Amino acid sequence: MNSYSLDYIDDLYVQYVRDPSSVSETWRQYFEQFLVGAGAPIQTTAAPGSGTAGITAGSSRTRSAGPVGGGGGMPNGPVSSQSAGSSKGSPTNGAAARPTPSGSTGDQNVDQALWLARIQDRIDQLVREYRVRGHLVAKLDPLGLFENGCPELSPQSHGLSDQDLARPFDSSILENVSGSTLDVILKKLQQTYCRSIGAQFMHIDNRNIRDWLQRRMETTENRLDLSYERQRRIYTRLADASIFEEFVRRKFVGAKTFSLEGAESLIPLLDLALEKAGQHKVQEVVMGMAHRGRLNVMANILKKRAMNIFWSFDDPTPELSRGGGDVRYHLGYSSDWKTASGDKLHISLCFNPSHLEFVNTVAQGRCRCKQDNRGDAARKEVMTILIHGDAAFAGEGIVQETLNLSELPGYRTGGTLHVVINNQVGFTTEPQDGRSTTYATDVAKMLQIPIFHVNGEDPEAVAQVVSLAMDFRKEFNRDVVIDLYAYRRWGHNEGDEPRFTQPKMYAEIDRRPGVRQQYLNRLLELGKITEAEAEQISLERTEKLESEFEASKNERFVPDTQTLAANWSDYFGGPEPSEPTNTTVEVKTLSRLLDSLTRLPEGFSQHKKLKRPMAQRREMAEGKRPLDWAAAEAAAFASLLDEGHPVRLTGQDVQRGTFSHRHAVLHDVKNGALYTPLQNVGEGQARLELYNSPLSEAGVLGFEYGYSLDCPNGLCMWEAQFGDFWNVAQVIVDQFIASAEDKWDRLSGLTMLLPHGFEGQGPEHCSARVERFLAMAAEDNIQICQPTTPAQFFHLLRRQVIRKWRKPLIALTPKSLLRHPEVTSPLEIVAGGSFQKILPDRKVPLENAKRVLLCTGKIYYDLLQQRRELEIENVPILRVEQLYPLALEELMGALDGLADRTEIRWVQDEPANMGAWPYMKLKFGDQLAERFKFSKATRAESASPSTGSMAAHKLEQAELLAAAFEGLS
Repeated sequence: MNSYSLDYIDDLYVQYVRDPSSVSETWRQYFEQFLVGAGAPIQTTAAPGSGTAGITAGSSRTRSAGPVGGGGGMPNGPVSSQSAGSSKGSPTNGAAARPTPSGSTGDQNVDQALWLARIQDRIDQLVREYRVRGHLVAKLDPLGLFENGCPELSPQSHGLSDQDLARPFDSSILENVSGSTLDVILKKLQQTYCRSIGAQFMHIDNRNIRDWLQRRMETTENRLDLSYERQRRIYTRLADASIFEEFVRRKFVGAKTFSLEGAESLIPLLDLALEKAGQHKVQEVVMGMAHRGRLNVMANILKKRAMNIFWSFDDPTPELSRGGGDVRYHLGYSSDWKTASGDKLHISLCFNPSHLEFVNTVAQGRCRCKQDNRGDAARKEVMTILIHGDAAFAGEGIVQETLNLSELPGYRTGGTLHVVINNQVGFTTEPQDGRSTTYATDVAKMLQIPIFHVNGEDPEAVAQVVSLAMDFRKEFNRDVVIDLYAYRRWGHNEGDEPRFTQPKMYAEIDRRPGVRQQYLNRLLELGKITEAEAEQISLERTEKLESEFEASKNERFVPDTQTLAANWSDYFGGPEPSEPTNTTVEVKTLSRLLDSLTRLPEGFSQHKKLKRPMAQRREMAEGKRPLDWAAAEAAAFASLLDEGHPVRLTGQDVQRGTFSHRHAVLHDVKNGALYTPLQNVGEGQARLELYNSPLSEAGVLGFEYGYSLDCPNGLCMWEAQFGDFWNVAQVIVDQFIASAEDKWDRLSGLTMLLPHGFEGQGPEHCSARVERFLAMAAEDNIQICQPTTPAQFFHLLRRQVIRKWRKPLIALTPKSLLRHPEVTSPLEIVAGGSFQKILPDRKVPLENAKRVLLCTGKIYYDLLQQRRELEIENVPILRVEQLYPLALEELMGALDGLADRTEIRWVQDEPANMGAWPYMKLKFGDQLAERFKFSKATRAESASPSTGSMAAHKLEQAELLAAAFEGLS
């Protein structure tokens, strides 16, 4: 109901006055209650023949809420120059009632009460408008360049005049206000919603949350009552931030630092957030941020010694960073923070490349894993703080993916504090050219969370917002956004000239003192600090930085290096170890585990089509039937869980499996109940997580990579619906998975399961783009494997966890081979074997070979069938199961016994410019050619991985197989 409903209500009310029985029972009760509250007589019956109702005595009790919007108890209404509709005034005692738009009721008291209800409704609507739109006129921009208007916030737009300002109205709709004049109500609304803080919260559907926020803001007028100690602390933190920037700019002229100047309030903001986190019993904080202000945050929040930062500017040991390392403003750091009350938190700032927002879900994944490691199911002991840029927050889609994950069961972390450093420009791009929304943060309105915009030059408003945001997160375990309006004093970086493209903005910036000086002036006016105290604070910080600077110049200085966390102490990176890894499991143990996966709870109604596969799996457990792919995978998971290693698998449709093979989570067909056999393999088993992900690759893969950074002892996996789909997440692979060890000395055991195989399903459903992984493969940074048997897959997964060498694993998994009759492995081989990098041909010895076919993946089974049909017995087929790392010695060892000058032909489904052929040719071609003839059988070079025609696919496949055996039949 709103002010536009009043004519309708007027009509109903006139009908009620003429004949109460002419309106519904609900409206009749409504009007009767209203009349009682207004002290007017209640209509009972219509007057015979006149249409005028009889009356009964009304109560003299007044009400605090009227029939429309909560009208007050004014027995004699004042005249308003702008009452609603055509009426120009309100009824008064002793004067005839003016007609309403629907006509007069003929009763002065009733008309008076109706007028009160109408005007009170407009006041209530005005209050609501301030809650909804007050942020539009808040003084957010410290430069004062952009001002918005909002006509809906004027009393006149609600039929209220200047004469009404001094009149008392019911204000119970506002928190902590009663019996106030309209002028007082307006001032309270403006103080709360239109000063340095703009709050967006009325899009939240949950009324309890809205009421909580209203109460917190309106009772305080959105201001903290700060003590001298807190004001001095805020000033000190501003001094820390600004003096650090000034010092670095003076000592390292022209160096890139991505200065925080213009947004120094970020440092007291983070300081206050961490203090609140300590009060809320948070034990760890994971932070993610881009490069703007990163050095300042490391120095003043994470307490990284300034001498280490200064040393990196000089870069005196280039020989130590050949081909590795990263720029100083991408590095991470971790430390402990002690709050003023003595609470201790551990802070981890994630490493981040220049792909700005892609660190978001990486940090979230780390937070989730830390919570799981602690057993923090309530998600209260570890939290995430993400610091964004305004242009990136609005422009990069990974932000939406991050927000979408926040309330999903598999990715929830209990609420993230998002801080947007709002430069009001993206490099040289104006907001109107970079986004289609009012605010950079409007994408966050997709969530049921508040967004607080705050002027960064009002540190006390920043303090209020941080306090409110952190309390909201604690109360509701949801994300919250702070949009810190600021500016860049020096452009995108210190070598950039921003006045080329933003001359007006920088003319204003050049005239402005820094936020520290402005806040100092305010404190001096209030008598909260003296010039001498401020000077002493500045002197102490400058002297400390000078001391650190001199220490960094000492030729014997060795910078601090942070090692891996304690839970990584047993693990290592570097070159792949040559020692074999024992991945065997006792047959009886594996049999027991497999059998446990076939047992369902009593009364569980299983889908009829799953009964046969379940029975077959029981036969596999008994050794009566060889294991298929799904059984081997389940056995690997079960054995690791049984041995105390957590297992986590997420991705699109992973619970059932894209190809309907996994069925790890079963659904009761009668009541929809869920049952996960892998959660019931035995007492004391490790943690299992199986989550279907949203339709997201970049966000979810980033999350799982982040999770793996704090889960060295577990199997952490992400599965693509089709292997091709990881191309949407290539930034995560390029900037994190493939290069993190080289850039940041960070290890990960993440496993990517990528269904791969040319089967005529078109160019987006055939190729996991192995050539891209191979192009990134160097220094034993990743593992790229394409197992072709269930036993190989079983041992590959177990090896990934059991051996202490930690590298990401790219596993190209099958599609059609999931049910291929020849893709099986006996229970004994699964239990007692090991992973082999190259599988030999047991049928055809190398000594008798006329040609050797070398391949990887599904094409092996096509070649095997072709060889049978051609009845060729002198062409062994070798399978390369691990494409990387693979040493020349290992490949030559697999060819031991092959006569010189024998032809080796590499066969692959992919076009010649894709797949493994370019890598194999580059890596091993010259050495192989010294002893053997080395050639290829592939599809022709192509811009697209495959044809979209099934008929064309079959034709090409036949030609490919014929080329493999050309001249031999």
